[in-house]
Amino acid sequence: MKIVTWNINGVRARIGNLTHWLTESAPDIVCLQEIKTVDEQFPRAEIEALGYNVETNGQKSFNGVAILSKLPFDEVNRGLPGYNADSHTRIIQGVFSTDQGALRVVSLYLPNGNPIDDERKFPYKLAWMARLERWAQERLRLEEALVLAGDYNVIPEPADARFPENWLGDALFQPQTRQAFRRLKNLGFTEAVRTVTDSAGVYTFWDYQAGAWQKNNGIRIDHLLLSPEAANRFSSASVEKHVRAWEKPSDHVPVAIELSLQPA
Repeated sequence: MKIVTWNINGVRARIGNLTHWLTESAPDIVCLQEIKTVDEQFPRAEIEALGYNVETNGQKSFNGVAILSKLPFDEVNRGLPGYNADSHTRIIQGVFSTDQGALRVVSLYLPNGNPIDDERKFPYKLAWMARLERWAQERLRLEEALVLAGDYNVIPEPADARFPENWLGDALFQPQTRQAFRRLKNLGFTEAVRTVTDSAGVYTFWDYQAGAWQKNNGIRIDHLLLSPEAANRFSSASVEKHVRAWEKPSDHVPVAIELSLQPA
């Protein structure tokens, strides 16, 4: 089973790229971030025509997440449980039946947090990560196959940036941000890409400015974390970097994993 996360950076603006990629890559489950549209305006028909079920948690003009799946949804949940005051749409969960039992897949779009001296934005980022950690700890106790996939807006290590020194003042690379990500992983999650490679130069985001793509001036901020039950079924991970070279691309590229699971 192929599960992919991709920050699409505006699904209506890139529906052609999305449908072309769905046909080319043939994922089973896709977690999208930054769909930047309300649910009613999501281009559902074009995606459903390719055989996908669609669930969204949208918001006008920014944020928004979605899950596309060839498997039927057994359950869908929107928002981070236990916190209803957040108006940002940053999380959606889908539960699916497989030959090994239930699989829970979560599409996440964590706050950016910049600028770090803003009295609201960086504290909001850290508070959101703390809430996610508490929720994930509860989910792990259920011993289910769980995949937390998305744009975490976290550069975990210096090797995850072409020029880490350029990110020292950025919320994505602050010690508190990296520590929060490490605490989440240390609950018992496996970070998929770093399971298959510890090489530098593996990036998932290249800014539109200053020729970042052409110079390979990238960072790795899109991650898939696997619970022990999902990690036991893990077989591969890859970054579909070529998509960044397409016309009118997102500034992120798809990150894929393969799990040894079959639909029930």
